[in-house]
Amino acid sequence: MAKATFNESLCKGCGLCTTVCPKKIVALKETLNAKGYHPAGLTDESKCIGCAFCATMCPDCVITVEK
Repeated sequence: MAKATFNESLCKGCGLCTTVCPKKIVALKETLNAKGYHPAGLTDESKCIGCAFCATMCPDCVITVEK
């Protein structure tokens, strides 16, 4: 099973990762991180297929995808 991990403390909430997910399970969270941004995260980890489109799109490399 694939697993995507988001380093929420470094995420700037740009939302680029949310636009490329084929399963539409990456979204910005309602909570704020220490820097005052809404970090990205998965809404349903079980649906992640490990395509790594989100990690490829992230300009700050805060997403790690493991298969």
